[in-house]
Amino acid sequence: MPFIPHTEDDIQEMLSTIGVSQIKDLFAEIPASLLIDSLPGIPSGLNEMQVNRLMGERAANTLTGKCFIGAGSYQHHIPRVVWDITMRGENLTAYTPYQAEASQGTLQLLFEYQTMMASLMAMEVSNASLYDGATSLLEAVLMACRIQKNAKKISIWLPTSLNPLYAQVLKTTLFLHDFEIVFIPFNEKGLMAIDVLNNVRESHGNCTILVIPQPNFFGCLEDVNALTDWAHSMNAIVIGVVNPIAMAWLKPPGQWGNKGAEIACGEGQPLGIPLASGGPYVGFLCCKMEHVRQLPGRLVGKTQDSDGKIGFTLTLQAREQHIRREKATSNICTNQGLLVTAATIYMSLLGPKGLLQVAKICHQRTKLLIAELKKIGIGPLFDTNHFHEIAITLPIPAHEVVLNMQKQGIACGYALGVDFPELENVLLVCVTETKTVEDIFEYVATLKEIIDSGKNHAHI
Repeated sequence: MPFIPHTEDDIQEMLSTIGVSQIKDLFAEIPASLLIDSLPGIPSGLNEMQVNRLMGERAANTLTGKCFIGAGSYQHHIPRVVWDITMRGENLTAYTPYQAEASQGTLQLLFEYQTMMASLMAMEVSNASLYDGATSLLEAVLMACRIQKNAKKISIWLPTSLNPLYAQVLKTTLFLHDFEIVFIPFNEKGLMAIDVLNNVRESHGNCTILVIPQPNFFGCLEDVNALTDWAHSMNAIVIGVVNPIAMAWLKPPGQWGNKGAEIACGEGQPLGIPLASGGPYVGFLCCKMEHVRQLPGRLVGKTQDSDGKIGFTLTLQAREQHIRREKATSNICTNQGLLVTAATIYMSLLGPKGLLQVAKICHQRTKLLIAELKKIGIGPLFDTNHFHEIAITLPIPAHEVVLNMQKQGIACGYALGVDFPELENVLLVCVTETKTVEDIFEYVATLKEIIDSGKNHAHI
């Protein structure tokens, strides 16, 4: 159906019907001090030819080369068929499926996505996606707060080894709520330790919600069993923020400790979604069945119609357009349907064995990188287990290394000093299955040249 804008006559007829003379009268309740007459810095509209030229210029400025950056977004091999199917018209242009008239194909795909994600996380329920990893953690925390509504005080414990962007989203969104946010320092191994938790408990009281990243932002593997059991000993809700590729190999949240975490969430970008200059991405959120009534987002169920034929339908819709606003678990804008399509196709193609193989290759290549770095005197900052990211200590500032290796066509990692000033000389490096043995050798050799050059320059 073509888009046909309203004519001036249409607009005047509608305004007359509701009893106002001009559109701005509809916003009369907004204080004049909040209104603006122009949008400085926002360019005027462009035609199709101008847009094509602009995007071509932007694309030409995109840096290419080998990428060893992780920090929450990961470069994995994506089979061509994933996006060949995803970009078909019936998928690409499908309307956000929250309406009852969503197609059976779309609903079946979402059902299959939920089934695979719940299985991957060893949980009983999954929703049909959220915006991104940070949003999924925010929704998980709000969900846990609803579960703990009878607690005298809501105390949310976050490790400082959590992705800093996730922590910023939480602080921005939760600051108006009457919740306490407690940041737990990491120990000498880069981990959230039980003795540290006990010390914090003495000064802050019991924990209500404990967030456990696995792996954490430094790539370190937390002792999830001990942490989960510790939290459950004081009736706290455990939220696992996890890498979905890692969960194909590591113990998933639903199996942590004696009872398992209550909620699992994270970023679904590793599941067939390209880096794409920063997005869009997709968040996932899973939980135990007993908490399904507090789960935000869409849920698709499998049913039978009046003729006994299998069908799919939206179910347990606790959204603000379906029930009273104060009873809603989320608002209308919480889905990334197109990216869910890609993730579903990716997981279907690889299957459990394929995902496990990807995870193991990532870990093996990371171990090779660690071994090669040690040959040039560079070692991991934290002496513990890793998945496919490591924080390495350099003899010169990490941001200088990043800039110089970029000139050699290598995006060498993420300078941790941006978020952790005390780690100015520390670089976070990621290795996935897309990096060959030769890539790793080249990385180490280039890094050694730049470090040696930096040392010599410092002595001049």
